[in-house]
Amino acid sequence: MLEKALVGSKKYYALVFFLAAIFLVGFFFFLKQLKFGLGITGMSRDVSWGFYVAQFTYLVGVAASAVMVVLPYYLHNYKDYGKLTIFGEFLAIGAVTMCLLFIVVDIGQTHRLFNVLLHPTPHSMLFYDMIVLNGYLLLNLICGWTALHAVYKGTKYPSWVKPFIYLSIPWAFSIHTVTAFLYAGLPGRHFWLTAVMAPRFLASAFCSGPALLLILIYIVKAFTRFDPGEKAIRALAKTITYALLANLFLFGCELFTSFYSGIPGHQFSIKYLFAGLHGHMKLVPWMWTAYALMLVAAVLLVIPQTRNNLGLLPLLCVLVVIGTWIDKGMGLIVGGFVPNPLERITEYMPTFPEVMISVGIYAAGFLIITVLYKIAISVMESRGLI
Repeated sequence: MLEKALVGSKKYYALVFFLAAIFLVGFFFFLKQLKFGLGITGMSRDVSWGFYVAQFTYLVGVAASAVMVVLPYYLHNYKDYGKLTIFGEFLAIGAVTMCLLFIVVDIGQTHRLFNVLLHPTPHSMLFYDMIVLNGYLLLNLICGWTALHAVYKGTKYPSWVKPFIYLSIPWAFSIHTVTAFLYAGLPGRHFWLTAVMAPRFLASAFCSGPALLLILIYIVKAFTRFDPGEKAIRALAKTITYALLANLFLFGCELFTSFYSGIPGHQFSIKYLFAGLHGHMKLVPWMWTAYALMLVAAVLLVIPQTRNNLGLLPLLCVLVVIGTWIDKGMGLIVGGFVPNPLERITEYMPTFPEVMISVGIYAAGFLIITVLYKIAISVMESRGLI
């Protein structure tokens, strides 16, 4: 089936070369980082995780969200997700690949990445994060490719892959739970020290991931004859709605716990993000924008008439993706570091090289997704499914 990735229209080739070119630009800046060090980034002693880890955190959620189409289709025999499932699994492959690349560039001295394997530390959450992410990547490769190969052969997927499919469902929950524990297990960071960190991660993942999947499906629909069906799109829109409401509710719980109980450490980070602290307010407009977008999207998604408007739905998905990206990325990471345990404020904003390296990684991930989607579409066309 791989040969189908080599044959396509001029628009397909243009997209592939465009993404490859952006990746090469990002790789050039990464070479500069290898030579100069992490000093070319905006990170510092007080803010040691920045834009790279923010993207990693967000994309783990995108990868985990594949379970929102896999679970109904395989466990509940929801046939309307039949055409979406493979695309969800392929999105997860691209997202996990980007996650791993963001960890590579965040380490600084990239060769030290192998220390995780050479010197395993089972008491570290990073060790388990490495296991679950690589395991989830392998599971989606096995399940997604085997399911697509069955379509290519015109048969049902083989029975031996069922255990891997069933295993991938709890594994999807585990990758974002373990990522949440990376933060919630740090007692010196009050903003992250909360029992609802993992539920918040999962709620935001299950709205942002399906929203991104729907955006990609609409793009595919615009350039091919692929159509997952209105019923599938509307069902996934409901999932986005419920998960977004849960995400906003859990953030409201955080606000209550912080301000009603008067916990200073928790309050400082939230005040910094939404009102500024001692004149430092770089992220204030970003956070208000994020929650304004999510609230607008939530209100419009709750109303059946607007949620079922297939022309408006892509815009609502864009609002969800942008809002959760800001909140779960920069807001979550920087908010945990500002102020530091000594109550000193060191603000952070990503530098131009940092952004370009990140853009290059996104280009690499979407290049993988583009190729996989092209193969899937070609296989479905050859079988007369679209």
